[in-house]
Amino acid sequence: MFSRNKVWAGYTVSILLLLTAFTLGVTVGSVRVPVMEMLSIFAGAFSNREALDPMFNSIVLDIRFPRVILAALVGASLAIAGASFQGLLKNPLADPYTLGVSSGASVGAVATIFLGLSIPGLGSFTLPVISILAALLTLVIVLGFARMVEKSMKMETIILTGIIFSSFLGSILSLMIALTGDELRQIINWLLGSVSMRGWEYIRLIAPFFVIGALLLIWNARELNAMAFGEERAQHLGVNVQRRKFVVLASGSLLTGAAVAVSGTIGFVGLVVPHMVRMLTGSDHRHVLPLSILNGASLLILCDLVARTIVAPTELPIGVITALIGAPVFGLILIQKRKERRG
Repeated sequence: MFSRNKVWAGYTVSILLLLTAFTLGVTVGSVRVPVMEMLSIFAGAFSNREALDPMFNSIVLDIRFPRVILAALVGASLAIAGASFQGLLKNPLADPYTLGVSSGASVGAVATIFLGLSIPGLGSFTLPVISILAALLTLVIVLGFARMVEKSMKMETIILTGIIFSSFLGSILSLMIALTGDELRQIINWLLGSVSMRGWEYIRLIAPFFVIGALLLIWNARELNAMAFGEERAQHLGVNVQRRKFVVLASGSLLTGAAVAVSGTIGFVGLVVPHMVRMLTGSDHRHVLPLSILNGASLLILCDLVARTIVAPTELPIGVITALIGAPVFGLILIQKRKERRG
């Protein structure tokens, strides 16, 4: 059992890390912006923007600030979605990437771009809406198939099913890429995963879905705690298990679909962050979920910073950086779980 002091220490460290990541994300780059200059720009943006240094002003407010905000929203969305999936399935290897949800969202988004789909009345929101629906459908199919294979739905079965469906959906993506014409560059750039030059329009696309999804999951934190002891015990505690499961799965898919729609496929954030949070502060979802938001935002801001500076002026996809971090962590968690089962 973790003490309150450790939990609040976790909040303090997480907030400081997010502030540090935000500052580095805005000030570090091909042109370095002094911290005091950044603070002056933010202060002046609400009063007299014309009086500011035009070069620094443009770099901070028009390029880096929206990029950092978008990275934070994407990282926070993937992290809290991963934490909720892990809590619901009682599986530390569950996350939007390993369950195939990200691949499903990718197929929905690429199909929207490839076919030029536009739902009347939604306009630019067509992309995230279709991506979200595809993510939810994929998760339902993966869990349904895993239950058909093995009713106990063991960890290995769910992960293997997710990998199978990810491979299948990857082949569909490859087919659309092979058939595409002028949209090829747009689709390839999107699939690599990036928050580069996406601006405030993309923030407006993901923000409402992030707020709704995150609030729904945090609202159900106590129910996630109850379901961690088994569905029967949760029902005895007064939890409507089927309804809560649907809300959690729908909210996680909502967050994943919106994140994938604006940034492409970025893996392992939802695996690494919740695992680290639980190691530091315990498994109470009342704290795991908000801490996952803070640390998921920090992680993706820092990964984006590395992606755009490590081999500058060339910019790497963020997915490359998150995979370099996440794949070893995935392996370590799997080895740890194997040892626990043998023990």
